[in-house]
Amino acid sequence: MTNSKDSGKAAAKAPGKRQRLTAAASLVLYEQGVERTTLADIARVAEVPVGNVYYYFKTKDELVEAALSEHVTHLEALTARLGLLPGPRERLKALVEAWVGQRDSAVRHGCPTGTLAAELGKRDDGGLDLAAGRVIRRLLDWVELQFREMGAADPEGLALTLVGAYQGMSLLANALRDPEVMTREGARLLSWLDALEPGAPEGS
Repeated sequence: MTNSKDSGKAAAKAPGKRQRLTAAASLVLYEQGVERTTLADIARVAEVPVGNVYYYFKTKDELVEAALSEHVTHLEALTARLGLLPGPRERLKALVEAWVGQRDSAVRHGCPTGTLAAELGKRDDGGLDLAAGRVIRRLLDWVELQFREMGAADPEGLALTLVGAYQGMSLLANALRDPEVMTREGARLLSWLDALEPGAPEGS
């Protein structure tokens, strides 16, 4: 959800062919989508001979699954950094600021995990689509925990509101090719978080 193009390219240069392939899969699938991406595309970005890909991943679906694990790694690293901040409101505001910081990538490709989940959701295999949903569930659970620590009423609903707002502004920024959508909506979310009082109902 904060898997920027630059961070993906940096990770793709990391030692270890499997790690490079996983990072490259996360980047290329984000930029091109599952259907348009070939194993050769991923091998090229990872700087791994295409024939070597099959040693680590037998199918493109296995690479998609590896890319989703990379999304989890990025999310865990982000929430670990945010966890160093002194309070839940500060953590949530920093999360919004991180989302807005990815506005140029969102304009080009949307939300990294959201777009992948939407594409996989059109499949009937009941596997990778559920795996993508679990990544988003991790984010929702973390956001809900922050609202719970704030003492806000209906922390689960507030988490859905915040994460849903992010998905919506990413989609609109991408559809309209306008990074200011992320900037304006991000500012609105920051004001909302500032105004939210313990025990206040959703939307107050």
